[in-house]
Amino acid sequence: MRNKPRLAKLFAASLILFVLTGLLFAQTPLTEQKLPPGVAVPQQTPATAAPEKTDDDGPPPIYGLQGVLIETLDGRIVSTQAVDQKFNPASSVKLATAFVALRTLGPSHRFSTGFWTDGPFDKATGTIQGNLYVSGRDPSFHHEHAVMIARQLNNLGIRSISGDLIVAPGFTMNFSSSARSSGRQLYDTLDASLRSSEATRAWTYERTVLGDQASLSTVPSVAVMGEVTVGSAAASARLLLTHKSSKLTDILKVLLCYSNNFMAERIGDSLGGRESVNQQVVKVLGIPADEAQFGSLSGLGINRVTPRAMMKILRGLRNELQKNKLSPADIMPVAGIDPGTLEDRFTDLAWKGSVIAKTGTLIRTDGGASSLVGQMRAANGDTLLFVIMNQHGNVSRFRSNQDYLVMQVQLSRGGPKAFNYKPLALTMKLADTESISGTTNGELGPNVQAHPK
Repeated sequence: MRNKPRLAKLFAASLILFVLTGLLFAQTPLTEQKLPPGVAVPQQTPATAAPEKTDDDGPPPIYGLQGVLIETLDGRIVSTQAVDQKFNPASSVKLATAFVALRTLGPSHRFSTGFWTDGPFDKATGTIQGNLYVSGRDPSFHHEHAVMIARQLNNLGIRSISGDLIVAPGFTMNFSSSARSSGRQLYDTLDASLRSSEATRAWTYERTVLGDQASLSTVPSVAVMGEVTVGSAAASARLLLTHKSSKLTDILKVLLCYSNNFMAERIGDSLGGRESVNQQVVKVLGIPADEAQFGSLSGLGINRVTPRAMMKILRGLRNELQKNKLSPADIMPVAGIDPGTLEDRFTDLAWKGSVIAKTGTLIRTDGGASSLVGQMRAANGDTLLFVIMNQHGNVSRFRSNQDYLVMQVQLSRGGPKAFNYKPLALTMKLADTESISGTTNGELGPNVQAHPK
């Protein structure tokens, strides 16, 4: 009992230290915003004197840095704040990656994965007496695609490979950056006796969604007897099968809905890498070099973009889509409808489907960074483009404030109105693949089309 006074003093000292620490690291208030007449602005007060929140106050006060640029389609400014200040856009950088990908590869581009062999085929046993080589850099190659490859090899009469499975250094599967790990997953997934329950579920789900009961009537399987290695194909290798991914637009839709970092980086690699994409964005869109500096193409780490530059990226992406008779909804998430990062935002019935945007979130980098970049639709028929960037503060509050600003602009123009959009299961987006046999008249002859890289 004699320790009670000491414990009380320690508790009091800890409490004082906690309060002082909170004051020391309190964020500075947001700078003044310029918004249209009739649009309310959340009141900002010092962190040490936050007002009591009521239902009519709007969102809770937030602290940190904020940049805002809202424009009409014809370029008239609706709202601005710190448009020339550099922010970390986080995953909104993926819009720049998507822009360069569409411009360079085209919306109908499909990533190819080739399956080759250097050995003869024993038709009686269904065995290739040699190795199976795999080439390609498809960022969307998954379990279900590997099972489909097994089925198509079975259709050619192939049941087993006596040699090794040799994958190219750039081969990836299931978002793994390791070619060796990807090769091992392919090895197991091709062989029904080694196939994981996850792979089986993915295959069954995809085929069921597509209504392809015929593929589920049998169990595809190709057993590889040798090892898994990473390397190049033999000079004598001949093509057995070419697997082509879904179209680039479908891959981008999945990438942007789920904000998949791996897919963004791999697509960026196919475009020449980070520096190449950065240079193309700056040159093509006329952005000053110091206003768009990419540290990654997924948004991870340190990136710097001004709201003005991000608006140019958004407009450039929209223009590229329009050239191909596409809309932002074809590749970007539609709030409250599509699964992923915007699934739980703008979900009220009136707002559902009225916002198409890309989110960005980094919890720790730059003291917390968040962004929302896209377009909104209002009841008066207006479509407005917006860029909202925040950093050095609470990410959850940043998101609430972003939604609030968008909704206030919509309300100032009669309220929200949904875009014309018919959702499609994202599983079907990556299921629109193609396969081309490399054989002649169904026979496994020496038909070499192109040497794998």
